Amino acid sequence: MTHNPFKSPIAPTWCPGCGDFVILRSLQTALVDSGFKPAETVLCYGIGCSGNMADFNLSYGFHGLHGRSLANAIGIKLANHHLQVAVIVGDGDGYGEGLNHLIALARGNHDVTVIVHNNSRYSLTTGQSSPTTIKGTKTKSTPQGVLEQAFNPIATCLATEATFVARAYTGQPAQLTKIIQAGFEHKGFALIDVIQYCPTFNQKQDHAWFSERVYDLKEAGHDAGDKLKAMQLAQEKDRIPLGIFYQDLSSPPYHAQVSRLDKKTLIDQSSTKVNLTQAMVNFD
Repeated sequence: MTHNPFKSPIAPTWCPGCGDFVILRSLQTALVDSGFKPAETVLCYGIGCSGNMADFNLSYGFHGLHGRSLANAIGIKLANHHLQVAVIVGDGDGYGEGLNHLIALARGNHDVTVIVHNNSRYSLTTGQSSPTTIKGTKTKSTPQGVLEQAFNPIATCLATEATFVARAYTGQPAQLTKIIQAGFEHKGFALIDVIQYCPTFNQKQDHAWFSERVYDLKEAGHDAGDKLKAMQLAQEKDRIPLGIFYQDLSSPPYHAQVSRLDKKTLIDQSSTKVNLTQAMVNFD
């Protein structure tokens, strides 16, 4: 990683043992392996521990408020669809405050890759329960246990017409890197839910806990073109499937369906010749 052009000189500041270190390395490796350049890449960051990654990557970036990095990624892609656009968010940010924006990305098949740091906690604010916290879990914000069922991002994105839905685990970095690269290469919306161990505020779900439950979808013979089977696999409770649940290679991304973007990007289409005088008079 010494010569990786996406690597910032700023050292990461996460807790020792955090899965964010693995996600950072896998992301930077996938960007290089995909042939992207920092000047052609925009990484949008959300709130929380995952958002700190904004300091550790060298590329164009946008650091948004709670959930809003997802919406801004749509605007960035529509403004210049030649850019490679990705969103880095946490489970609280992406599946909580930003859920409606996530669904909009999926429904529109916007050509944006969303990488979610999913440790089932709001860890930056010291371990409160998040949308993916298992029902019954006691945290600082739920001393008597979480009452809601845990949010299922895989099933939700499948139901909202996402064309690429995958899950990875920080305990298997090689697979994580390959899945991120596959998400980049996919023409359309891609969700990559990355489950991880939080050594500070979620010590029960440690590496031993995950190791007993995770398995590889590809090794199990899953066909990523079978959406119904993918939905069934997304409902598993006792085991945790890893890999690409579903990929639709036939649906065009949102920007490819906008006639005005057929030959030029939006930023290449000058608006200096538009006369707004009469419109301003009418408005006044």
